[in-house]
Amino acid sequence: MPTAASSPAPRRGRGRPSRPVLTADGITTEAVALLEERGQDGLTMAALARRLGVAPSALYNHVATKQDVLRAVQDDVNRGIDCSGFGRLPWDAALADWARSYRDAYERHPALVPVMAVTPVRSAPHTVEMYERVSSGLLAAGWPAHLVTNVVVAVESFVLGSALDTEAPADIFDPGDLAASAPGVTTANAARPEGDTARAAFELGLSALLTGLRGLLAAPG
Repeated sequence: MPTAASSPAPRRGRGRPSRPVLTADGITTEAVALLEERGQDGLTMAALARRLGVAPSALYNHVATKQDVLRAVQDDVNRGIDCSGFGRLPWDAALADWARSYRDAYERHPALVPVMAVTPVRSAPHTVEMYERVSSGLLAAGWPAHLVTNVVVAVESFVLGSALDTEAPADIFDPGDLAASAPGVTTANAARPEGDTARAAFELGLSALLTGLRGLLAAPG
């Protein structure tokens, strides 16, 4: 017969832990949701902790500041942007592929554009890697070093604006009862082909931007 000393140890209870387990991915996912619902002002450490079902002190064990959260969100979105064309394709083709992928990434999260556009990239490894691929590719293609960052910013400004444009209503340029005083706008709107107008405007702008950049690189001096 088994003695008290040899009795089996009590079994470990089953079920979920009494406190939620925080992960970097989980924090980022909920931060994105908060930003999309409430904007940057609505993303506070207290609100994020409530959404995660933990005390703020538990959240601070994983991220020190709101800026750290924003940087993690930025890095998570930018991780999916394709910049693989640099070093493989001509610089303008690589830049076009990067711009399209960049727009697609933020078209899925347009509410993040105002936040991400002003978030420093330090300590964001995927974001820094992306900029390194683009900058090194442009330098290798013969772009002067003093122009490279301006090229990147010019493309980014256009891309992020285009990502926001995907949220615009179809009648955004309809002058309504002011149509009589805006015949040019009315004519242009009526002639605009139906379909994905935001995509069409993006492709037109991207083509014009690339044409200008090619001319700038080829210009003497």
